[in-house]
Amino acid sequence: LFDAATMRRMLGHYERLLEEVVKHPERRVCELPLLDEAERRQVVEEWNATGADYPAKATIHGLFEAQAARTPEAVALEYEGEELSYRELDARANQVARYLVRHGVGPETMVGLCVERGVEMVVATLGILKAGGAYVPLDPEYPASRLAFMLGDTAAPVLLTQAKLRGRLPECSGRVVCLDADWAEIAREERGAPEVEVGARNLAYVIYTSGSTGTPKGTCIEHRSVVRLVKNTNYVDMGPTDRIAQASVVSFDAATFEIWGALLNGARVVGVSRDVALSSREFAEFVRVRGITVMFLTTALFNQMAREAPGAFRTLRYVLFGGEAVDAGAVRAVLRDGPPQRLLHVYGPTEVTTFSSWHPVSELDEAASTVPIGRPIANTRLYVLDARMQPVPVGVPGELYAGGDGLAREYLHQPELTAEKFVPDPFDATPGARLYRTGDLVRWLPGGDIEFLGRSDSQVKLRGYR
Repeated sequence: LFDAATMRRMLGHYERLLEEVVKHPERRVCELPLLDEAERRQVVEEWNATGADYPAKATIHGLFEAQAARTPEAVALEYEGEELSYRELDARANQVARYLVRHGVGPETMVGLCVERGVEMVVATLGILKAGGAYVPLDPEYPASRLAFMLGDTAAPVLLTQAKLRGRLPECSGRVVCLDADWAEIAREERGAPEVEVGARNLAYVIYTSGSTGTPKGTCIEHRSVVRLVKNTNYVDMGPTDRIAQASVVSFDAATFEIWGALLNGARVVGVSRDVALSSREFAEFVRVRGITVMFLTTALFNQMAREAPGAFRTLRYVLFGGEAVDAGAVRAVLRDGPPQRLLHVYGPTEVTTFSSWHPVSELDEAASTVPIGRPIANTRLYVLDARMQPVPVGVPGELYAGGDGLAREYLHQPELTAEKFVPDPFDATPGARLYRTGDLVRWLPGGDIEFLGRSDSQVKLRGYR
């Protein structure tokens, strides 16, 4: 607060305020600007200059098919001893897609997906996309009433599941297909891709989050938003030599990064069982034995591993963590006892497709109590605004607004809530440009990073879930 640069900024803002008072004595104080043109340009334009070339017109499954054509024999999936090559994954997903098309699935059709982590989960997810549909992840651990609400809200004509989970599911009006018990029927379909017209702005998935209201709401994500997350981006560089841990349930949008980050870049998805993921020492051994190179962890799991197995990350290329308030002591322990090549603190609400910002952590002062959430990832914009949606100066708290190609389309069947949370973007002249109001209180730091301060409501997170 009292360093020279901060004091110079405060004096400049005070001088500007006095000038505006003289020019406009009839205005309220809150309507008078503190920022001069240079400062405004910095926080609005310069720190949001994140535009980068990426395949913005491609679909998820289209990019996967191109990758499968380049590396057909490479291993795409590895789950508890079972492996599939890119060629075999492509063929199985095509059979699922053809089966779904034959049962009425097409562009924008929502398909329920209630399966455990494994090969069948990825085959089904990719098959739904190839059919033109959008997958709706349903966690088998959810209460039956919540699952029933999601199935009813999406009016899913097909629910893909497994025989062992069938008894947990509520009654639904759509066709229930068990990927294991019914596979003999699915396997009769041709192994070539069906001809379905799908574009980058078509729906890819709908993930339900309760948010701070307690009422489940479906967040509708398009293909383009996922592609922007994992292709030609600025925070991570994944390729065919990488093995990416898949430790998240499919109903948690971190799985979007884990699965498509691998499969659209020629890497290998390596599944992590729930029991292994929750045991720090077993997880650390799994990472070593399986040769994992890229991994995302919720902050809670990162903190746990930092306490119980702080050297577990030293063999990895990337470790990404985020989702809750940071334990600075845990970060220091990892940096001290063997960090990965790159340790990234990431931030992002579901409504902006998994990650919105990133901060590389290479050192942390002993006095630091937190870690910044950083700068926007490629093709993403972040603004810190006051109650009148005006930019605030460096160091001044405001609400974080997010925009760019990762923005969700809407909340399913909730136009009023969509209008409340997805607002017109005053800084972008593109017709229809919007910003998402995160409800997170943050501030700009002098170098251009963003620091998380808290919530504007009473929302809390448990293990990354709102």
